[in-house]
Amino acid sequence: MTVKTFIGKVHLWLGLVSGLIVFIVAITGCLFSFQKEISDAIYHKTIFITPPKHAQTLPLSVLQQNAQVVLTAQRPINYITAHKDESKAWEFMAYKTNEKAITYWGAVEYYTSVFINPYTGDVTGVRNYKNDFFYIIKYLHWSLLLGTQYGQPIVGWSTLIFVVLLISGLVLWWPKKWNRAEKQKAFTIKWKAKFKRLNYDLHNVPGFYSLLIALILALTGLVWSFKWFYGLTYVVANGSAKLPDFKNVQSDTTARYSASANDIAFSFAKNNMTDAKRIGISVPETKSDVISIYGYPYNEVYYGFEQMQFDRYSGKLLNARKHKEKNGGEKFLEMNYDIHVGAIGGITGKIIAFIASLIAASLPVTGFIIWLGKKRKTSFKPR
Repeated sequence: MTVKTFIGKVHLWLGLVSGLIVFIVAITGCLFSFQKEISDAIYHKTIFITPPKHAQTLPLSVLQQNAQVVLTAQRPINYITAHKDESKAWEFMAYKTNEKAITYWGAVEYYTSVFINPYTGDVTGVRNYKNDFFYIIKYLHWSLLLGTQYGQPIVGWSTLIFVVLLISGLVLWWPKKWNRAEKQKAFTIKWKAKFKRLNYDLHNVPGFYSLLIALILALTGLVWSFKWFYGLTYVVANGSAKLPDFKNVQSDTTARYSASANDIAFSFAKNNMTDAKRIGISVPETKSDVISIYGYPYNEVYYGFEQMQFDRYSGKLLNARKHKEKNGGEKFLEMNYDIHVGAIGGITGKIIAFIASLIAASLPVTGFIIWLGKKRKTSFKPR
């Protein structure tokens, strides 16, 4: 048995074992690529507003109270998103998860957002993300609609196998000779060929052209699947295993609560995060939790954010960390999601991720058909 024959057998059996999972993960990634653009169009009246001239936004506490009335006390707000763009409503989100649940519907107890016009305090709409198409697609991509502890390992190992399949596929694709005829076979699809040959070309040629992007998408997915891969990525990107110095801060539980603490913290953050296109506020849940505020310099991606932490009782600034203070490992890992969904490259990046994901989804299908064809007698001999 030659080395290439052995690699071919490994490629075949790993493909058969992981094919269905790879197809599901790839096709859901493909479907999720333009979720923001589609959601913005479908929920346009909920997300976008017409700002009045020379109007000021109402205090954050007032807007939060209006949103909480809609959500009721049983669903406390966890996270708030405020926009610098005056044409966008602010989002007040309430969610609760159950990490022990077996399925998605048990793992997400509720996930609801209320959108508020920050100038009038009026509710522009409510979205139930738990039953949202794209959120279900995202969870199918993440853990096959199983609880994270059950589904994520399956997705993670299948993704790791897919990486091996991409590398072994490149070896199998590699032409024996780099003459004109062999290069034409390797780089072009013979559209007028019979089905078996056409299917073979559809497996090999698009697979080669999409290999680098597919590999990037797979590797960025592995960052969330395995702690060891997350750590390895950090070390490689940082050039060192040294961890950043995090300052652990807590709210002063002996202090008297001020109803304006959120307003004080938000106002300070907004005035100092001058580059932020949107601001995220993590609402404290326990008595010692702090108000964490994140300033994102881009409308959609998460890369480059700054963070400030405030006492939940007084609104006093306890800690601040700018993006430039982070090391290379932190910066790269913060960019991981943006790379994974293609958003790092704007609409062009999303199109590339969409095409690569679609091709990745086709590979288990065309590969399975090749395997079925090999079980029958055929005159076709692959190169």
